[in-house]
Amino acid sequence: MTGQRSDARRNYSRILAVAEAEVARHGAAASLEQVARTAGVGSATVRRHFPTRQALLEAVFQERIQALCERADQLSRADDSRVALLDWLHDLVRYAVSARGLADVLTYEPPTDVPAVEPADAQAQHSCGAVLESAATPLLRRALRDEAVRPGVTFHDLLTLAVGIALATEHHAEPAVQADRLFTLTVEGLSPSPRPLPRP
Repeated sequence: MTGQRSDARRNYSRILAVAEAEVARHGAAASLEQVARTAGVGSATVRRHFPTRQALLEAVFQERIQALCERADQLSRADDSRVALLDWLHDLVRYAVSARGLADVLTYEPPTDVPAVEPADAQAQHSCGAVLESAATPLLRRALRDEAVRPGVTFHDLLTLAVGIALATEHHAEPAVQADRLFTLTVEGLSPSPRPLPRP
C-alpha cells in the first residue's frame, strides 16, 4: 500500500511538471493526452489525479496564485487603500500576462455581483478565482470604504479587467509593455484632465 502511495505521488509530481511545461508552450489549450504521453502514464492516470482540464490548470498555477495572495496580505497594511488595491491589480495583470494560460483559467470564474464580500463560502471550491477573491476582498472593501474607488465595484469587475488586458495583449510583440499601457489607461482614463464626459 505504501508503495502504491509513493507511485501515486511520483505520478502526480511528474504529471504536474510536464503539464507546467506544456501549458507554458501552448497555454490553456495544452493537450491532456500529450501530457500523459510525455509523463509516461496513461490518460486514465492523468484524469485520476486531475479529473478535469480546469483541475489540472488550477494545480499548474497554484504557486503563482499563492504569491498573489501573499502580496494582497502585504498590501493590506499599506496606508493608501487606493494605491494598495491598484498595486495588487497591476500585479495580477502582470502575472496573467507572464503565465500563459492563467487568464484563460480565470475566465472560468463565475461573476460576483455583490461588492466586496467574501466568496460564497468554503464550498466555492478552492478555484483560482475564489482564492484570489478571498485574498483581495479586504483591499477592495477598504478602498470602497475610503471612497477611493467607485461605489459598486466588485471583485469580478477587477478580475474581468485583468483577464481582458491579458487576453488582448497575449499575441502582441511586447505583451508586458502593452499590458502596462492598457492598465494605465484603465486606471487614469482616456481624458487628459478630469473633465466630465459628455452626456449622450
